[in-house]
Amino acid sequence: MIAAIHREPDFSELFMSYLLARNGRIEADLIDQLFNSSERRLARLLLLLANFGKEARPEPIVGKISQETLAEMVGTTRSRVSFFMNKFRKLGYINYNGHLEVHNSLLNVVLYDWPEIHTSESRVKNR
Repeated sequence: MIAAIHREPDFSELFMSYLLARNGRIEADLIDQLFNSSERRLARLLLLLANFGKEARPEPIVGKISQETLAEMVGTTRSRVSFFMNKFRKLGYINYNGHLEVHNSLLNVVLYDWPEIHTSESRVKNR
């Protein structure tokens, strides 16, 4: 690998870009896990899966992702994911009937501490 990095400057640049991007993602995930509620972590995950923040328009999430899988990715229980998904759907942030569509309004959950997102029940249980 070291020899390829020295011999191939284009490969070296691509590989280093990948490593730096991956490192940044791992740092962001750690900060997210330490400082954000499970509700915000789920919102962030859904936005990442829908490619928000990329130059392309957000797309429906391809494939079926179970609430159990989402719970493992977020670090919470399936019942909490179900509660938040129903809440996001009721607030118009997502649609899911056969496939999951994430609306850009979900970005407000991650960026701002909007009062309609929090209920007294979710404040107690979302950690």
